[in-house]
Amino acid sequence: MKKIKILHISETFVAGVYTYIKDINLFFKNIDNVDSYVIYSGNRKDTDREKFKTDFPKSSTLIEVSMTREITPIQDFKSTVALFKQIRKIKPDVIHLHSSKAGVIGRVASKAYPKAKLYYTPNGYSFLREDVSNFKKSLFRIIEKWINKMFGGVTIACGDTEFEYAQKIGKALLVRNGVEINSVYKFKQQNSDKNKNQFVVGTMGRLSPQKNPDLFNKIALKMPEVKFIWIGDGELSNLITATNIEVTGWMPREKALETVNQFDVYIQTSLWEGLPFTIIEAMILEKPIIANNVIGNKDAVKNKYNGFLCNSLDLFVNSIDILRENKTLLKEMEINSNKRAKELFDRDKNFEKLYKIYYN
Repeated sequence: MKKIKILHISETFVAGVYTYIKDINLFFKNIDNVDSYVIYSGNRKDTDREKFKTDFPKSSTLIEVSMTREITPIQDFKSTVALFKQIRKIKPDVIHLHSSKAGVIGRVASKAYPKAKLYYTPNGYSFLREDVSNFKKSLFRIIEKWINKMFGGVTIACGDTEFEYAQKIGKALLVRNGVEINSVYKFKQQNSDKNKNQFVVGTMGRLSPQKNPDLFNKIALKMPEVKFIWIGDGELSNLITATNIEVTGWMPREKALETVNQFDVYIQTSLWEGLPFTIIEAMILEKPIIANNVIGNKDAVKNKYNGFLCNSLDLFVNSIDILRENKTLLKEMEINSNKRAKELFDRDKNFEKLYKIYYN
């Protein structure tokens, strides 16, 4: 088979987007007819360059180009020119853009090599953000529509609801986010004992506006008899005031998964998502999920099957109480979470589909 060059471009190189690009590269490292390139920006605060050597295979070529998250015309022009030069140099067969900023300037720069197939994964559309004004959200929506109309490309949605939005904008395909099942489930097998003394509810992520730690704190304040754990840290750590919340700070992935495995319930209070890897990992570890009823979360959680989708503080509290009191239902949802994760979010199965998209 013909050897192809696949170029990934992303302004953000942290959290879920970083995991997604890293996992694609790890999956493709053993495919002889693929050369992988990644253009990233290191401007986000949590970018950890020390992890690149261990997270990415030696077969992947990483190139840094400065990009900013927000609209900054002068820097955006400079970033587009830099991308243009790199694309012309690499001459990729496939260009895969990740997140909104790369989805815009990457499509413009892709004209440096028009022979390349062009794909775009929003990983959570910018017009769904809840930390910006309605004016900005409307502006972001207009930009998404017009950049697609002017420069084309096919959207590869990471979740079902994102796919629904993508179809309204232009050509779209669905390849769900996924994780390597066995690498996560081993923590279930190795660390099977839960904390028997107290019911434990926990989450994992950055203490940021997107993850909505204020709601997490309000839930904990209403349930002083329950232990809450937040794995992570961030700029909104001051919003955590409930004495029954433990904030662990950032942990190595192995330690974090061991901690998640001690939860009775995994909770996700975020205001918007693409399709969160943290929820998928918790599902593999047989955790019922109680989550805010928003895009991303509702693609992973089937209400009253492997957890509950909630629209209010009271619904979160009631849902936790239901699972505390009904051990039979708790067990059913544990089993259902694992089953649903294996059916929908198996990384290798999903990336086989991605490979066929790239190559065909």
